Amino acid sequence: MKILIVEPRKHPRRAEIPHSLEEMQRLVGGDIEATYPFDDPVAIVNDGESKIKGYELNRYIPNADIIAGTFFVCGLGKEDFADLPDDLAEKYEKFFYEPEVFVRAVNCILILRADGTREVIR
Repeated sequence: MKILIVEPRKHPRRAEIPHSLEEMQRLVGGDIEATYPFDDPVAIVNDGESKIKGYELNRYIPNADIIAGTFFVCGLGKEDFADLPDDLAEKYEKFFYEPEVFVRAVNCILILRADGTREVIR
């Protein structure tokens, strides 16, 4: 299955993995959980307990959440995950390209990006 892997403090990378539950769990470090924060037919797949386990915060998705730990973006088939089409792989590679560092402060989180931009979320 063709996917886009997004690890903390790294640029995304395209990969091809076996289409198995075990491989997906291995990649994210635990039980998988899928979210669908975009209008495109894609899923964000991560360890559903990544924040509880204390994984490093990884990327912020506006109007959705901060994802912790390694996650991947894949396509959606009729009833299961599917290959991420090349056009969507390119789109989300650009979307998640800049690694982010999160600084917790009183009542907010400061997001620092490798390109020098900053954002505060409350």
